[in-house]
Amino acid sequence: MTFDTILLEIDGPVATITLNRPKAMNAYTHDMMREVIAALDHTDANDDVRAVIFTGSGRAFCAGADLSLGAETFNAVAQAKADGELDDADPRWRDTGGLMNLRIFNSIKPVIAAINGPAVGIGATMILPMDVRFAVPGAKMAYPFSRRGIAWDGAASWFLPRVVGISTAMDWALSGRTFLTEEAHQAGLLKSLHTPEDLLPAAQDYARTLAQTTAPVSVAVMRQMAWRMLGPHTPMDAHRIESKAILHAGIGPDAAEGVMSFLEKRPPDFPLKPSADMPPWYPFWEEEEY
Repeated sequence: MTFDTILLEIDGPVATITLNRPKAMNAYTHDMMREVIAALDHTDANDDVRAVIFTGSGRAFCAGADLSLGAETFNAVAQAKADGELDDADPRWRDTGGLMNLRIFNSIKPVIAAINGPAVGIGATMILPMDVRFAVPGAKMAYPFSRRGIAWDGAASWFLPRVVGISTAMDWALSGRTFLTEEAHQAGLLKSLHTPEDLLPAAQDYARTLAQTTAPVSVAVMRQMAWRMLGPHTPMDAHRIESKAILHAGIGPDAAEGVMSFLEKRPPDFPLKPSADMPPWYPFWEEEEY
């Protein structure tokens, strides 16, 4: 597949999506949103892909929204030249960063961030629905929405407090201040820091370990179980879903292979595929409409 604002490369079980507007520090555009969604549709449909890595081209991960329109950057109504009274519930005014992040959230493959440079605004919110985040030291990060007179995007008001806790989320979001990846690592947003030369190899090694040692259907369902269990008020919802999950998995061929490969001290060869073999209880949620 070819794109204008991103690159998609598949190397064995690992897909890498590279934000590819290096002259603009990979600033986000609506075209980038559409292409990221298309790339994830492709990786979800490809059973050979076991994990997806996001990184940036050049010296930045993503410097935020493309501000080339100046004062009208965030005025979607003016850009669309809408006529008549504004209906803010109309789906055409949906936050495009949110559309992209909801697609990342819904991925059936684990998503890994390799943050190779500054990650600001949407560049810092798009990493939130990803599962594991690596970064280089000394890179600038910010959620500067309050300093731009807007509000946060990408469903960050849901994701960020769940990833780093409400106090840290409020500090970063309300102040809009710039901080470094060292602080993000200390706060638990990042798994680890690596030199620029070691960053992508570290993410790739992690992805390949998942591919070599884990069952793809197990990973797919557990990813959604974990994210969606951040909402219920008691553990009973999790208990109900986990009871169904382990019941159906236990009678399937992946569980038999997982046990026997362990006992026989050999690499596993899990037969089930996410494209065709998701369990009968999945999905366990009703998709909400906008």
